[in-house]
Amino acid sequence: MVSRPPTFCPDCGTRLEKTRVDNRDRKRCPACETVVWHNPIPCASVAVVDRSRDDAAVLCVERGVPPGVGEWTLPGGHIEIGEEPAAAAARELEEETGVSVDPGALEILSASAMAPRDGKHVVTVHYVADRTDATGDPTAGSDATNARFWTPAAFDASGERFRPVHDERFREAAAVFE
Repeated sequence: MVSRPPTFCPDCGTRLEKTRVDNRDRKRCPACETVVWHNPIPCASVAVVDRSRDDAAVLCVERGVPPGVGEWTLPGGHIEIGEEPAAAAARELEEETGVSVDPGALEILSASAMAPRDGKHVVTVHYVADRTDATGDPTAGSDATNARFWTPAAFDASGERFRPVHDERFREAAAVFE
């Protein structure tokens, strides 16, 4: 299994060829007959929602590293080996914003598959948490240049830009605790 379209067999290094498996085009090694599966990368994100205002605000980060430098997203990233999705979402939240939440306080918001970028496919489990279940003040962390709470109305008036799939989740999260 690989995260980008394969060209060579990861076991023996032979150039792969196309074959049909389960009525789908796959890559197969003609030397060792290994089928190399191209699977999506699992990711997790969390939207922390502050309901102490008139309009619910959601904690977001401005990306400081590719892809999407300068675009706003929900805090999140890759799930590590042996890590539960909720634990990954909580870890990424703290790394990117300095805000902590117990993974047990997270509720599943939705899941999405992003359009492939450079052959990389990502499937994300999106979580939501109430601000009262989180601790710490937002500060930009590892992958971010900014971290702050946005209401949908304030974001719309700002001229800033969301990564496409995150815009939908941002608005969905803002409405969750109404």
